[in-house]
Formats: sequence, structure tokens, C-alpha cells
Amino acid sequence: MNYININPNPQNKLTGDCVIRAICLAEDKEWDDIFMELMMKSYIMKEMPTQNNVWGSYLHDIGYKRYMVSDDCPDCYSIKDFVEENPAGTFIVATGTHVVLSKDGQLYDTWDSSNEIPLFYFVKENKND
Repeated sequence: MNYININPNPQNKLTGDCVIRAICLAEDKEWDDIFMELMMKSYIMKEMPTQNNVWGSYLHDIGYKRYMVSDDCPDCYSIKDFVEENPAGTFIVATGTHVVLSKDGQLYDTWDSSNEIPLFYFVKENKND
């Protein structure tokens, strides 16, 4: 597993925008575009855009499906393990407090979050083009 330090925030800020960073990297879209799309979903749902159900609904709308990570060993299975077990594909992976991108065996984030414990992940099932 390789960790790639990347911050697609246009002002390189570290501002609690991990959901936006992961989605824009996964979708190869600009940070501003994902921000606005999530704000619209947030407005419609009357909840904050970082709420799991808001960004999860957004991902569902654009063709992603959510899967739970097995909790056979909830304290010993890390994002690093997840990335290594999924060397091909694009996954948006969530912990209890963070969201990262795993793509083709590499972890993309603003910090090395490989030791965090993943709870669930999204993978694109189809394209809604």
C-alpha cells in the first residue's frame, strides 16, 4: 500500500472537508463542484453535508453502493488492511470520524490515516451519465 499525500482543497486548507476531498478525487471533479453538489443535497435534506446520510445519499444518487466492513476483528483491521485487500478499484472508505479514498492500492489523504479503523465503504456500481 502506498500513501499519497494530496489535498484537492483549492486553498490547500485542512478544514474538516475529508468527505469532499475523497469524493472529488474519486470522481475526478473539482473540489468546488463537489462542495456545491453536497450543499444542494444538504439543503434538500435539511442536514449538514458531512452527515453520513447526506453524503451517502449523494453517492447513491451518482451510482455508488455502500458496503459494511466485517467486524470479525474490529480493533485489528485497518484502512491499510482494506487498501491491501482491495488493490484494484476506487473506494470511498469511512471510519467513525473520517473519510478517505482508496484507489488501485493507494491511499489518498491529507495525512496518513492507514491505521484508522474502517466501518463502511462505497464503490461505484454503475454510471449515471
